[in-house]
Parts: sequence; C-alpha cells; structure tokens
Amino acid sequence: MSDLKKVKELRKATGAGFKDCNNALKEANGDLQKSIEILRVKGISKASKKMSREANEGLVALSGDEKSTSVIEINCETDFVAKNADFIKFVKEISEINHKVMSNKDKLFKEIMENGDSVENNLPNLITKIGEKITIGRCKSISIKNSTNYTYMHSTVKDNLAKLAVITSISSPEYNEKIKLFGKQLAMHVAATNPLAINSENINTDLLDKEKQLISEELKKSGKNDDIVLKISEGKLKKFKEENSLMTQQWVMDPKKKVKDIISGEIKSDLVINDFFRLKIGE
Repeated sequence: MSDLKKVKELRKATGAGFKDCNNALKEANGDLQKSIEILRVKGISKASKKMSREANEGLVALSGDEKSTSVIEINCETDFVAKNADFIKFVKEISEINHKVMSNKDKLFKEIMENGDSVENNLPNLITKIGEKITIGRCKSISIKNSTNYTYMHSTVKDNLAKLAVITSISSPEYNEKIKLFGKQLAMHVAATNPLAINSENINTDLLDKEKQLISEELKKSGKNDDIVLKISEGKLKKFKEENSLMTQQWVMDPKKKVKDIISGEIKSDLVINDFFRLKIGE
C-alpha cells in the first residue's frame, strides 16, 4: 500500500487530519495499527484540553417503551455540532446503551459500541474528530411495576432526539383513552412548568432552606415587625411549595384547575403519579 493510501485509510479510521495522519505513520514506520494507537494517545491529550471549556448545547435522547423508559443528555459546545451527523449517530447509540444498563453510568462507559471499542474510548476519539468538548451528562431510567410511562419531546431534532424530554410514570386500575390522553398531557405539563416534586413534602429540604433564606433576606429590608415578617414568610413559602409541587400546580391545559383537581374531577380514577423526570439541555 502506498503512503498516500495509508494516510487515506488512517484518516478514514480515525477522523484525524492529513498532517496528523502523515506524522503518525512516519512515527510508526508505516504501521497502520500502531499509527491508530499513536493518534489515539495524541487525541486523548487534545481532548483533555478541550474538556475545560463550556458545553451547554447538545441533545437529549429517549429510549425504551411505555413500561421501561430511559433518557440521557449528551452535551457539546455549539448547536452546529449538535446537528453533526457523527454526533447524532453517537447520541443515538449511547441512548440505546444507556437504556440497556438502566442509566448506570459506570456500566455505560465500559459498554462496547458498534465499532468494537468501549464508550470511554470512543468519547475522546469523537472529541478529537469534531473538535469540541463533548460530555455524557445526566440520565434517568424509569421502570415501575404495574405502571405506564408517557413521554414528551420538545424541539425535536430527529427521531428520539430533542432539546427537552420528559418521562412521567402513572399507575391506574384501567388505561382508557381519557387516561392515555392525561398521561400525554401530564408529560407536556411537566415540560412547561418544571415542578420540583410530586408533592410539597417531597421537595428537597436544601432547596426549601435556600428559599426560606431568600425570603427572609428580602423581608428584612421591609422594616416590618417580626410577627408580620414571620406571617408573610410563611405565606410566601407556602406559595412556593404549591407552585413547585406537581399535584398543586395550575393545570397547563386549564389554569383554573390544579393537577390534583383534574385527577379527582375529570379522570375519576384511583390514578397515581409515581414519578417524573424532565431533562433540558443547558439547564
């Protein structure tokens, strides 16, 4: 094989530039496999430099079915790269692997991809090829016995890829058309309102403490006496809980009613919302 053909083969195998391939072949005395290894080592070095940059763009991907659903985000630096064919292919494959390991990231990085190499090795190679920081971010799998998952995707890019994705899990004695519609609408509601928990008692205590502190600092400047400040503070915190708890939020489809009112009044079923997860790029 001529030197030019070897460079072409090396470029095809690694995605590296002509000059880098040529130099690697010289260093490896024409050995293609050794050249790939040399570029990988150099590529990882280049990739590590890129990892200090911000990566707030990218895609979220959904995989699975109504009984077991997974979502994962893959971040990059620019929306241009988020539309890149190689990046999209990588995200789609990672999404399927993520569902296979049920969002266990330690297992995910060790899984073998279609090209015969692991996720942890393919990631720096893709970074070198594309030239941007790429990270595997948050992920979640929901699989609850005797329940049905409903999903929603916003700003869909292609197939199961979007900028925002939601999974909701519902249990019900029956699954008629009304409940199916509610499940889909609930996923849309979560996408729009971004609740913190299903019920107020499930809101993270650290978040509540932070909100209390912010309210307190705001009211200190009012000049009101302590009793009035305490009463206002309690009211504000109650409102915060209501607005950020899924069951007490105003229903997006009918803001005059709350989510719990829709379940008790229109659904009229022993329906239970088990879990939800909302994932948006850049948040």
